[in-house]
Amino acid sequence: MANDHGMRRGLTRYGDEDFSLYLRKAFIKAMGYSDDALGRPVIGIANTYSAYNACHGNVPQMIDAVKRGVMLAGGLPMDFPTISLHESFAYPTSMYLRNLMSMDTEEMMRSLPMDACVLIGGCDKTVPAQLMAAASADIPTIQLVTGPMLSGTHGEQRIGACTDCRRFWGDYRGGRIGEAEINEIEGRLVPSVGTCGVMGTASTMACVTEALGMMLPGGATIPAVHADRMRHAESAGTRAMQLANENLRPSVIMTPAAFRNALCVLLAIGGSTNGIVHLTAIAGRLGIQVDLQSFDSLGAEIPVLVDLKPSGQFYMDDLHRAGGMTTILRELKPFLDLDCMTISGRTLGEEIDRFPPGFSQEVVRPLDNPVYSGSGIALLKGNLAGDGAIIKQSACTEALLVHSGRAVVFDSLEDLANRIDDPDLDVSEDSVLVLRNAGPKGAPGMPEAGYIPIPKKLAATGVTDMVRISDCRMSGTAFGTIVLHATPEAAIGGPLALVETGDTIRLDVPNRVLDLDVLPVELERRRVNWQIPKETKANRGYKKLYMQHVTQAGEGVDFDFLTKRTYVAKTP
Repeated sequence: MANDHGMRRGLTRYGDEDFSLYLRKAFIKAMGYSDDALGRPVIGIANTYSAYNACHGNVPQMIDAVKRGVMLAGGLPMDFPTISLHESFAYPTSMYLRNLMSMDTEEMMRSLPMDACVLIGGCDKTVPAQLMAAASADIPTIQLVTGPMLSGTHGEQRIGACTDCRRFWGDYRGGRIGEAEINEIEGRLVPSVGTCGVMGTASTMACVTEALGMMLPGGATIPAVHADRMRHAESAGTRAMQLANENLRPSVIMTPAAFRNALCVLLAIGGSTNGIVHLTAIAGRLGIQVDLQSFDSLGAEIPVLVDLKPSGQFYMDDLHRAGGMTTILRELKPFLDLDCMTISGRTLGEEIDRFPPGFSQEVVRPLDNPVYSGSGIALLKGNLAGDGAIIKQSACTEALLVHSGRAVVFDSLEDLANRIDDPDLDVSEDSVLVLRNAGPKGAPGMPEAGYIPIPKKLAATGVTDMVRISDCRMSGTAFGTIVLHATPEAAIGGPLALVETGDTIRLDVPNRVLDLDVLPVELERRRVNWQIPKETKANRGYKKLYMQHVTQAGEGVDFDFLTKRTYVAKTP
């Protein structure tokens, strides 16, 4: 039929389209819908509520608000369930399931009748999964986030998940606080629903999504429990109705220039290193390659401006009070491509010009007085970095940015768990801790295990940071002198597979070097004797699909059959 909108869209194939529509309407009328309702544009709403996901605890109220906006604009809202991922509740890791969620969301967007879609995400991997799906399905889409939680208190200290989670746990492991206090803290770290209240991966992805143009202005930082969070959701519902008529698609918004804007914001906010992997995956769905070398060069221009944990002192509710993305984008304006179209139907430059006047605040620094003047995230090269490894230098201990030390190698997550607190472990505070076989295939799922705990016997003496290297990730809420995403991973023969305990490792962040001080002939001998770990094999189900098709960190850890190859553009 010529009219393929609303309930006529994507008719089930019975061989008779009139019958397909008749049958569809017969069944949907059992839900109580009238002919008037069924004749209107349909706006899909991805429902990611789950009893396991406190970050999404406000999703039911947000869905109601989106529906209100759709109906006020004359449309028919239809929510549909998808997978919901929470960082603390997904085994072995939520990253392992991110691609599955993206496939689930994409197929629902393609198969259900909807003229536009509103995606509601929050916890770390949900927003990337949804944007990956939107890029592939390419129907008019608006991204919403659940918003950050509020900060809380413990005694005289202001606290919030999850940078403070790690700080207190380090104190507990080091014997500086006891069992009763850590239990008390556990009940105060997460005082409300919503995502982590620091610049972790969830907040990072919210901010870069707004910069990318896929979220209405102002939506990235509104706390989950604020009334404005619901008003923003209502506006998204209303705007989705307009998108249905305009047919403004994600592929028009998520351009190489838009990804460059998002990468600029990633640097300025001191964002999570996970943001690189996720933006690479989203861009890859559109045939756009993220050039990490150019990204590293971009960091020389753009300092860290946002004084938020883990790179600073404040929390997300402070950033919202300071103007949120409005304040950040205004400060970054000289670096941004202002002609990029956004989901509002206006360019980024037009949106910045519409912002209310700035005001005095302490959270977002001016360019001439940054929190950190070097690149927040740096790309390392060298014989131990392979195709590249990254380090969040804004969260490092300055004295360790140039360091040589003796390697202490852990062959797996299990090996780490079994030996890290062994009092007989041959380790000193100058050692370099190496965790391998924890990448996309090795773990599997590239878990957030890069924040290797300080060996207990060292933590007890007051050691709080050491150089740590792995082929996995770390939480955006984490801090320390930690090298991540060593590519290729050890499980497929990458450089970390060849390190032995006792080797000397040299880290030189200012010069972007990560080297293993071992002769090439010895490395070649080790390479010949290397064997692929048994753990990388799978016989059935999603794990088999994952192991056969997952890519490396530099390609976004997406499935090779979901990315759009060959690349047609680069960013930044």
